[in-house]
Amino acid sequence: MPLTPSFVRAAFRRAALACLILVAPAASVLRAENNAFDLAGPSLRVSVTHGDTTLPLSQVPNLSPGDRIRIVADLPAEQSAQYRMVLVFLRGATNPPPKNWLADARTWKPKEAAIDVRVPEGAQQALVFLVPDTGGALDGVAKAVREQPGAFVRASQELNQAMLDRTRLETFLEQVRRREPADVARISPQLADSLAIKLDSACLLRQPDPRAACLAQSGNAAVLADSQTSSIAQTLAGAPANIALQLSATPQGGFGYYSGYIGVVRDLARMLGAFQSAQLRFIPALSVPREGRIELLLNTVPSFRKPQSVLVAALPTVAPPTLPTLSVKTAGPLCLTKPGLILPVGGAPLVFSTDYPRAMTLRVPTATGTMLDLPAAADPAAGGFVVGDVGTPAVALAERAEGRLQGFWGFQPFDGPRFRLVSPARDAWRADGATLVVGRETPLNLAGGAAACVADVWLERGSKKRPVSWSAEADGTLALKVPLAGIEPGPVALLVRSHGVDQPRRLDLRAYAEAAAITGFMLHAGDSVGALAGSRLDQVSALEIGGIAFRPGKLARNGTADRLEMSAEGTAAEQLKPGEASGQATLADGRTLRVPVRIMPARPEATLIATSLERIGPAPAIPLTLGGAAFVPHDTQLTFSLRAIGASRFASSDRIDVEAAETAATASLPLRLQDDRVAIATLHPASALGDSARGPLRFRLVKRDAAGDRAGDWHPLATLVRLPQLSAVTCAPGSATCTFTGNGLFLISKVSGKAETRVPDGFTGPSLQVSPPADGVWRLHLRDAADASATVAAP
Repeated sequence: MPLTPSFVRAAFRRAALACLILVAPAASVLRAENNAFDLAGPSLRVSVTHGDTTLPLSQVPNLSPGDRIRIVADLPAEQSAQYRMVLVFLRGATNPPPKNWLADARTWKPKEAAIDVRVPEGAQQALVFLVPDTGGALDGVAKAVREQPGAFVRASQELNQAMLDRTRLETFLEQVRRREPADVARISPQLADSLAIKLDSACLLRQPDPRAACLAQSGNAAVLADSQTSSIAQTLAGAPANIALQLSATPQGGFGYYSGYIGVVRDLARMLGAFQSAQLRFIPALSVPREGRIELLLNTVPSFRKPQSVLVAALPTVAPPTLPTLSVKTAGPLCLTKPGLILPVGGAPLVFSTDYPRAMTLRVPTATGTMLDLPAAADPAAGGFVVGDVGTPAVALAERAEGRLQGFWGFQPFDGPRFRLVSPARDAWRADGATLVVGRETPLNLAGGAAACVADVWLERGSKKRPVSWSAEADGTLALKVPLAGIEPGPVALLVRSHGVDQPRRLDLRAYAEAAAITGFMLHAGDSVGALAGSRLDQVSALEIGGIAFRPGKLARNGTADRLEMSAEGTAAEQLKPGEASGQATLADGRTLRVPVRIMPARPEATLIATSLERIGPAPAIPLTLGGAAFVPHDTQLTFSLRAIGASRFASSDRIDVEAAETAATASLPLRLQDDRVAIATLHPASALGDSARGPLRFRLVKRDAAGDRAGDWHPLATLVRLPQLSAVTCAPGSATCTFTGNGLFLISKVSGKAETRVPDGFTGPSLQVSPPADGVWRLHLRDAADASATVAAP
């Protein structure tokens, strides 16, 4: 008898046809390979009453003994083929059910069309058969079930798992179909994670129309993730029926994780075909929950000729309820007042693909001791439960509040995971002490508020506002990057707007000019003047070290590096001992900076005792007499003696540095020790300092020890001058001029005789015309020192 048009409905959309395929073996009577569940069969209206609660079957994950089941076949009024509906309870593969565990209904008789029974004690599975009302058909079904219950136990397990697999795939496809093309690639990874589906990303690049079909039809495109079930299915596909009956089913307790690949064959047709007779053949019907009904999908065309087809559909397993284990997929707190708050969870795909979770709420403890229950709905695209809006004003939460996801899993109360929650009701933002510096983007951390609830932050200066970039940190602080380019120093305000609060919180601060950067302060023990190093040290107004105040002195700058002398007030600084310390610098705008301080060992000090000069080389043709004991001719040898002062003592490794200040020429001289308090040094200016060395000379004592070189202060030594070398002085009798002949006459600035003769700058001549001497001598004024002069006697 052909199926009526109302019985075989329009084919399921091609995008989901290949969801799960059941194939009969090649040698079987069915001769159907890779037949998808794409034929629409009849619908059932099934309700389950547990205690005082009645739910549609789509919300019931498992049956319990004593539950009342009501089943009505939803057949059209013009249904021509009469079906007897049979409900059979099973109690395992090796224990045939008693006869009274079978209940039937005549679907064509309104008063007898419903089955209304209780689940018997000891039942483990339940199957619904739609049997053609022909002579002996009902007895044939009962006989098959009682003779070999294992085949039908297996069918129940496989059909239930297949139904769960299909709910996950259909949920994924439904989410994809209703999205704009641009959103598909964005939400697909989260959907795949929520539903435990592996994706072929190439499908997401296709045009909208074939995209869903690609995801559903390709064996590599969408995979219900698990390799264990796949291997079980592959074993079944090649196993004889009697071996297949002994294999355990994939446990439903995996909540969808133990699922085979889409398109993997489960050999139900082979197992059911083992009980085929000349009168009947059993074909599986996949239950698909839709809008309160259970629609049956077929993978084989039913036959109304002998052998007539018996439709086999599964009800949920009769077993104690097994609650899903949800994992929390966030480490930080969640904002209760954020619109569309998502509680990110994972670990149980069926939470997102079925109606088993119901009446779900987030229970939140408030500061007043009451509980706030907010509705929550699972959303696979969001990756968790979306919580209803708490509204405004923001609710003050209990200290360290944790919200609990709760509701029902079918009939069973369900206590889910807990979530750390925050609310902006008690926000009291404060800065972490960092200084806002104008001219650049300045990092700043705020504490004292619910960072997870922040919606916007902006900077306000007068009537101008600037957006501020921010991020909520794991420790509950708010990390800001405050834009201060083009802003003058002065008062500014940060405004923080949070979800659930009408008015933003205002935090008044001050922006400063770029502060000095101080790298450290160094002082030698016994000194009262030290050096501060860093940049922008012109802003430093004071320094304090252990109660000793220092004031700024001379500032030296080399590029961006500054060196500022700091002088102690009074003599207390001279008592500081060598070592590390810490000080505090005060800037001109009132800010303070911590300064690392290093007290160095006392400087080695020595004082000049005596000097002596000795000519080097032959005497000049015309001798010059240099006036003043402080002047050292360039062509002489200077020997000087030193006395160590204070705690200083001379050692053989010590040296004396001598510097010609005007040319910065320096010489290091070894010491000859009289004893540890007196030492002698010898300087050959021309060879040690160079021909151009001139002007004031200074010395310092340098000691070398395990810590390195320690140098004392510079002290004046003498003044170095260069003398011209005169080879002849002639005066003609009665002449008004005389002549100087020699080398280095440019070293003379002027010659004083009876008249004054000035020597021009850059003079290079070998002779010089001068006036006759006054009182028989000429005075030669030297360029190397303003008060240095030499005398020459007239011939």
